[in-house]
Amino acid sequence: MNLMSSMRPLIPIRPVHPVPHPARPPLSRRVAWRLAAALLVAAAALAGAPVAHAQPVDDPGAADPGDPYKSLPWVDMRREFLGAGARTVFDARVKVVGPAFAEDPMNVPISVSAPALQGVERIVVMVDRNPIRKVLELQPLGALPSVSFRFKLEQASPVRAAVLTRDGLWHIGSTWVDSSGGGCTVSGATRKDGSWSQTLGVVSGRMFDASPMPGALDSGARLRLRIMHPMDTGLVNGIPAFHLTRFSVRDGQGAELLRIQTFEPVSENPVFSFDFPVRPQPPLRISGVDNNGNRIDSKIE
Repeated sequence: MNLMSSMRPLIPIRPVHPVPHPARPPLSRRVAWRLAAALLVAAAALAGAPVAHAQPVDDPGAADPGDPYKSLPWVDMRREFLGAGARTVFDARVKVVGPAFAEDPMNVPISVSAPALQGVERIVVMVDRNPIRKVLELQPLGALPSVSFRFKLEQASPVRAAVLTRDGLWHIGSTWVDSSGGGCTVSGATRKDGSWSQTLGVVSGRMFDASPMPGALDSGARLRLRIMHPMDTGLVNGIPAFHLTRFSVRDGQGAELLRIQTFEPVSENPVFSFDFPVRPQPPLRISGVDNNGNRIDSKIE
């Protein structure tokens, strides 16, 4: 037997080369920004200080990483009502107190206060999921940074208060109010029975000797004020928007104590409470106007 003929031919062995791994794609702007923001918030939490930040213009669709409710409408609200470059910080010193559930979505009580902040220039109240999001804007001037009132709520939503201090920083407080809904799209009682025209613009009020607001002086005072007005949102078929737009409060010497802008979501025949560090000199003068030009001019002794 021929040994050479019985042997199988050798198969050449090819060298094995390592397979290169594909390079990782670079982080997108959105991912990179979120990572950087998360690190910034974590560092601030360790330091015990709030972080001021502005939403970058190249990522308008992302939720604010500092927002406890991760609400996408909040990003647009901040840009529209506070300014495109506004510096904001979610701050526990801004107290927003409301009911866990709004039994009457046309009259939801809310209280906003920021007694621990110095140099407050403006307070803006907003509702994320209302068809009309801006509710009220207050300049305290000679009053304390606080306001209580009632508003209409269309559906369950975060309710925000943005407080601007003298350094240009907006301090944000918020709460969640659940609701069965429909508060903005139903006409009020005086609109239904037609009595609104008989009481339009009537003002009543009372000054209390001491303010219940935490941090207020013993000599402080609280003004409780009601202005009769239907406050129509314009979202009810056949009823156009008809609401108070602004009013101010002056003391007996003519000094302006506060200035306020009101919008459609404020409840019908609104009742407001304002706090003062000392009792204002009477009589107090209430003057304002609605969006149809009807003027309000009244005095409270």
